[in-house]
Amino acid sequence: MPPLTTPTLTTARLRLRPFVGTDAEALFALHRDAEVLRYWDAPPWEDPIRADGFLARCEQLAEEGSGVRVAIDRASDGSFVGWCSLSRWNPDFRSAALGYCLGGTAWGRGFATEAAHAVVQWAFDTLDLNRVQAETDTRNAASARVLEKLGFVLEGTLREDCIVEGDVSDSWVYGLLRREWTAAATPAEVG
Repeated sequence: MPPLTTPTLTTARLRLRPFVGTDAEALFALHRDAEVLRYWDAPPWEDPIRADGFLARCEQLAEEGSGVRVAIDRASDGSFVGWCSLSRWNPDFRSAALGYCLGGTAWGRGFATEAAHAVVQWAFDTLDLNRVQAETDTRNAASARVLEKLGFVLEGTLREDCIVEGDVSDSWVYGLLRREWTAAATPAEVG
């Protein structure tokens, strides 16, 4: 697939941009936080070198044309709050997967919804998608609310699909079709 250009997107309160090497420290702090990764499909990071691997994978995704990851900064002060991604882009099926991870200080403020809205809008506009899929741990009600605010529909449950440090969990699968994507979840309404 041809390479993808990682976009820079702005919303009312956020700036989504390509990752840079200086993001490694903030990225490590985010992914070593056990509370942030409580419902993640991997344990918290213990080694800062993991951030370098993440950043290299960001470049690889774009170069191979299979997706993009963007850093999320608060527009008011430029502080890093997390990231959002579109991965597993399949131009034949016109589908991709949405993911996001935000630090605890950003929770409950509508930032995840605002950032994901911008990425999904970019994806529908740029990649001619028909479908975006997302998965979330069934215990993560906040993430489920984000997806539902964006118009995603719960399609099913993957039973016992993750085992992280002995903890077995289920995941919900959500889907959003192009024809369902409406202006109902505009950034002004997502808070």
